[in-house]
Amino acid sequence: MLRFVMEPCACPAALFLLLSAAVLLGATAFEVEIKDDKNATCIYAKLSVNITVQYETNTSSSKNVTFPVPSKVTTNGSSCGSDSEAPILVTHFGNSHSWSLNFTKNESTYSGSALIFTYNTNDTTLFPDALRKGLLSSPATFLGPVPLNSTYKCISSEVVVGKNVTQIIYDVKLEAFVPNGTLGKEVTCDADKPYPSPSPTQPSTTASTTTPAPTSKPLDNPTTGNYTVSDVNGTCLLASMGLQINTSLLSEGENIWTPFNIDPWVIKSNGTCTNQTGTLILTENSTIIEFTFALKNKNHFYLEGVNVTLINGSAFSYRQNQNLSDWEASVGSSYMCHKEQQIKVSEDLFISAFDVRVQPFGVHNGTFDTAEECFADSDLSFLIPIAVGALLVFLIILVLVSYLIGRRKSRTGYQSV
Repeated sequence: MLRFVMEPCACPAALFLLLSAAVLLGATAFEVEIKDDKNATCIYAKLSVNITVQYETNTSSSKNVTFPVPSKVTTNGSSCGSDSEAPILVTHFGNSHSWSLNFTKNESTYSGSALIFTYNTNDTTLFPDALRKGLLSSPATFLGPVPLNSTYKCISSEVVVGKNVTQIIYDVKLEAFVPNGTLGKEVTCDADKPYPSPSPTQPSTTASTTTPAPTSKPLDNPTTGNYTVSDVNGTCLLASMGLQINTSLLSEGENIWTPFNIDPWVIKSNGTCTNQTGTLILTENSTIIEFTFALKNKNHFYLEGVNVTLINGSAFSYRQNQNLSDWEASVGSSYMCHKEQQIKVSEDLFISAFDVRVQPFGVHNGTFDTAEECFADSDLSFLIPIAVGALLVFLIILVLVSYLIGRRKSRTGYQSV
């Protein structure tokens, strides 16, 4: 089975990105049919699924493992349903992993009621150092209302987020409650429908520079979002920030930089907390941003890494930087910075963060502790004229001393003659 473990490493960035691309392109579609007692198809499904699981290691750190659902699966436990039981699609693969989707319907539509991915951390191929062993399940939701007697088709990717699990689902062709074993007409998802062409007079919102200017703001500042991560003890990570991404990855080789703001109202947040690391994952249908915080000498925390996944239809772009040392503050305090903070994720992707306040360790009662402000927020403008004045005084004194020394040498020379 193809797999890739994402963790901080000393490997070259190009190799890391090449391996990431191999994972994203390595997923293959599985195709299954569930039939009733008359051998008529009641559920048909063909789709590709990439799964990323975040788990805690036996060294109290967190690690991500990404793998596809393979093309060969079994469907034990699947059912066409009955008057008292909803139909369910269950696929099994690997070492006791399973992917299941329940269906429900009303008079005119059907939909998915629960998507449950169950993974086995005893699988040492995928989870060689997992702290918690056994079967773990992550519920989520997938498949909105689809007209009855029709087949849902969606080539574009959809990001589905559950507890510690993120799924990218694409190339979907699916129908439940199939009448008489015959698939209905295809219904295309909104993401696959063409967008209307912009008006010739419509202004462009893309930046034309080959590299983003550190202080340029082609868009208004993004809306500030408030995010939390919780564990069994309650809230363990707090974050508040506005995020803007500037990238050339969306220009299809034209090297045009495109800025866009992250809308906190449509973002889903999750993550993990351990004794050594804290992770915040922000997800919406086309963007996944993962912040990783770590401890420095047990007394300070800092932003160690950022991963960004951009999804454009069925295409993926993955960028990461695990060698950061930003947003540092004392444990038991929060980091705060109102000024724009620019993070270089890669040569073709930058993140600008505004009004940042984070606390990934030592959260009490679900509220921020005392803030340690960044240097950029310090009002040191009054020092500039003082420094200029001091420099001028120093230069004047230097010139005067040089003049006096020169005159003294000149007089000494005349006396010698």
